[in-house]
Amino acid sequence: MNRLKKGLIIGLSTIIVAVLFAGCGKAGTASTNTLESVKKEGVLKIGLEDSFPPMEFRDSKNQLKGFDVDMATEIGKRLGVKTQFVPTDFNGIILALKSGKFDAIISGMSITDERKKQIDFSKPYFMSGQIIIVKNGNKSITKSDNLADKTVGVELGTTGDKSSQDLDKKLKEKQSKGIKEIKKYDKATDALQDLQTGRSDAVIIDEPVGRYYVSADDKKGKYAVLSEKLTSEPMGIGFKKGDKELEESVQKSIDEMKKDGTMSKLSIKWFGTDEYKK
Repeated sequence: MNRLKKGLIIGLSTIIVAVLFAGCGKAGTASTNTLESVKKEGVLKIGLEDSFPPMEFRDSKNQLKGFDVDMATEIGKRLGVKTQFVPTDFNGIILALKSGKFDAIISGMSITDERKKQIDFSKPYFMSGQIIIVKNGNKSITKSDNLADKTVGVELGTTGDKSSQDLDKKLKEKQSKGIKEIKKYDKATDALQDLQTGRSDAVIIDEPVGRYYVSADDKKGKYAVLSEKLTSEPMGIGFKKGDKELEESVQKSIDEMKKDGTMSKLSIKWFGTDEYKK
């Protein structure tokens, strides 16, 4: 009886361990095929932060517009589905993707090593970078070194946020005096508003967004862009880790759009120049 009991116990233990390991194996990889779900539902859900012009923003009629919006809509058409946009605060957009709130991120997101630890990216579809904006007429700030002991505004969770911290560290090492205060905002528009009202001395922001506002307010002469560029950053589309089928299908659409001139048309429409001209 003792041998029989031991045999049963060992057998049951083996089965339990095998089941547990099988479960762990599934947890470590993508358990669903997002592309399959997208095709079945007929909808591609895209997460974005809707106050980041000219990439994505609301017009005077509260309609969603922008380069990324047009690009994502075209991607949906080429996949044979409708594109649905899910506005999300940028600071929590990666977590929202991982939790399944939407299928991919198309929101002017720079590809960074830190983000690549959490999500996968398409190939770069646009080159951006961080620039410094000041109030027009401000002669005391002409380069990044002048931001020592100044108040700088950034959008929370962006590469502009990180660039400000890197600059602060650099200034402390170089001048023994860093940025006085880094003010963080939920939206880039709020950071620029505080710059205009004098609550900050400068804003570090993605180049296409910053130049859009400078261009839009050109007649009023509110802002000025410094010639110095802090970083050069490729933007990419974000996917859940291991979601290869959707990533490959979207990348194929992007490649076709570059080849047939669609991306060039969108670039001219939103930036005034063809960023894809070789």
